Amino acid sequence: MGMLGPGDFFGEGALAGQPVRLASATAMSSSRIRVVPKRQMLRLLHQQHDLSDRFITYMLARNTRLEEDLVDQLFNASEKRLARTLLMLARYGKPDGPIRVLPKVSQGVLAEIVGTTRSRVNFFMNKFRKLGFIEYNGVLKVHDALLSVVLHDSPTPDK
Repeated sequence: MGMLGPGDFFGEGALAGQPVRLASATAMSSSRIRVVPKRQMLRLLHQQHDLSDRFITYMLARNTRLEEDLVDQLFNASEKRLARTLLMLARYGKPDGPIRVLPKVSQGVLAEIVGTTRSRVNFFMNKFRKLGFIEYNGVLKVHDALLSVVLHDSPTPDK
């Protein structure tokens, strides 16, 4: 469970001796994937300490984010989970800055990520649009104001 972006790793379970693949990845836009064979990655991690340090730092940060995702899934309403997902897709809080226009993503895919139905995603997307949090007309644009949904304890006002 999680969304990855440019420069992220996946498949690291093999490095830990995971005998069966427990996860899968699906690209939401055109992607370039670099495959590093397990043996080569282990050799690089042992020989290149800077790479090893960066990889461990990345994995610890990712573990923290996955824990946050799990807490979000367990304790937040689907409206707040959708807002958080849209902000994550827009890369809010990332060092390279947010992107305002998101890659094309269907409401069905958003529903799978959020853990709700497509009709609930449609309802909240329309609500977010009416409140000026997003523009949703062929392309999806996320505005800073969407942060208010995630940061406040109560849902957005019904309109």
